[in-house]
Amino acid sequence: MAEGLRERKKRQTRQHLSDVATGLFLERGFDAVTIAEIARAADVSVNTVYNYFPTKEDLFLDRSRGVVDRLSRYVRARDDEESAAEAVLRELRLQVESVSPTVGLMEGYDRFMRVIEGADGLKARLWHIQQEALSHLEATLREESGADEGDQAAALVAGQLSWVHSTLMGYIGREIVAGRVPAEVSREALGLLDDMEDLLGEKVLNYGRRSDP
Repeated sequence: MAEGLRERKKRQTRQHLSDVATGLFLERGFDAVTIAEIARAADVSVNTVYNYFPTKEDLFLDRSRGVVDRLSRYVRARDDEESAAEAVLRELRLQVESVSPTVGLMEGYDRFMRVIEGADGLKARLWHIQQEALSHLEATLREESGADEGDQAAALVAGQLSWVHSTLMGYIGREIVAGRVPAEVSREALGLLDDMEDLLGEKVLNYGRRSDP
């Protein structure tokens, strides 16, 4: 369905607010910027900002929904005969090999990470996003494998795959903040993924293998 004029204007307003706020946060730090200042810079009312973003953290982490759903999307889209872990590892390798901004391999990511490091509110929100992603992945694994609520395998596998993702993202973030070139970090991150795969047990690596229809 084509996007209507009203939806397009709302999307553009939301993006404008996020861009203005992010620019201020990068320049001055998260805690030093107020919602009122963001509203003035964006030429809107404070209420308009809150209508689109309930909290200041939402303005900076406006793409968190994509992070929450990421591993679940990889699992749901896995190939025939491919397990959940194999799908996640394959997709993460593709992102790393292509030096994708999706996993933080981009110039300027160090500025983004420094804003987070300087704001306890953002760090707390990131933790909640990670927990939401973990719960979402567990639910997806249960649904895809047909497991019932009493089966703890889905929770254990979700924990392991979330560990892989968070460890990868943490490594990339630290290296980029240290001034490393994204292409160099990419090569080393591929080795890290290999090492983590070696640490995963066979039950994790084979969980949720999709059969031919």
